[in-house]
Amino acid sequence: MKRLIFLAFLFCSIVAIAGGVNAQTADFEDLTLDAESYWNGSDGTGEFVSGGIAFSNNYDSTWGDYWDGFSYSNITDTTAEGFTAQYNAITGSGVGGSEIYTVAYDGSGFALNPPTITLNAEQVISGAYFTNNNYAFYSMTNGDGFAKKFTEDDWLKLTITGIDAQGTETGTVEFKLADGTNIVDTWTWVDLESLGAVKQLIFTFSSTDNSEYGMNTPGYVCIDSFNKDDSSNDDDDDDSTCFIQSMTSEFIFW
Repeated sequence: MKRLIFLAFLFCSIVAIAGGVNAQTADFEDLTLDAESYWNGSDGTGEFVSGGIAFSNNYDSTWGDYWDGFSYSNITDTTAEGFTAQYNAITGSGVGGSEIYTVAYDGSGFALNPPTITLNAEQVISGAYFTNNNYAFYSMTNGDGFAKKFTEDDWLKLTITGIDAQGTETGTVEFKLADGTNIVDTWTWVDLESLGAVKQLIFTFSSTDNSEYGMNTPGYVCIDSFNKDDSSNDDDDDDSTCFIQSMTSEFIFW
C-alpha cells in the first residue's frame, strides 16, 4: 500500500511540474509604466521579461529613437495617427480593459533580428490576443506618405514561427491583421497550439504593399494575454487534485 501511495505522489508531482511549465503566461501587468507612456528599450537592456518570458528588443540611438523587437505601452489614445502613434493599441487598452500591452515591430525588414519571444522551457503555447496599433491601422485605412490605402485586394499578414529547444522549426501560424478593407480593431485570439512544443516564437510580417526597399505597410502588431485565454473558464484547468491521488484515497483500506 505504501508503494502505491508513493507512486501516486510521484506521478502527481510530475504532472504538477509539467503543468506549471505549460502554464507560463504573460499579461504584462507585472511591468511598470508612468501614465500614458511606453518602454522601447532606450535603457539598453536588450529585452524585457514578463511572467518569466523574455521579449527581445534592439534599440539604436544612432538612428534617433530607433527600436525593433518588442516594446510595451499603456497609451489609451485611439485617434492619433502616424509614426508617433506606433505605441498606441487601436483598442485603447489591453485585453478586458487591462492597462499594459506589448507592441512588436520588425523594422520593416531592416531589423537585425525579428521580434523573438523566448520561453524558460520548451512548452505548448495555447495562443495570445492580437490587434493593430494606431500607426498601422490608420495607414491601411487612409493611406499615408509611405503606404497605400488598402483596397479589397490588399492584406497585412503576421506569421508566427515556432522553434523548439534544438533550434528546429516546428511550424507556422498566420494571422491577417487586415484582409482587404477588413482591418482588425479588436483584440482577437490566435490559437498557437498547432506549433507544438516550442522554446521560441519568431514574428515576421508581409503585405501586398511593397517597394524596392521592402514592405510599405507599417509592420506592427499589439499583443496581450500571452498563453492566457481570458475568455476561458479557469476552473476547467484546475489540476490541484490528482486523479490517482483521489483513487488512492478510495482504496486506502488495502
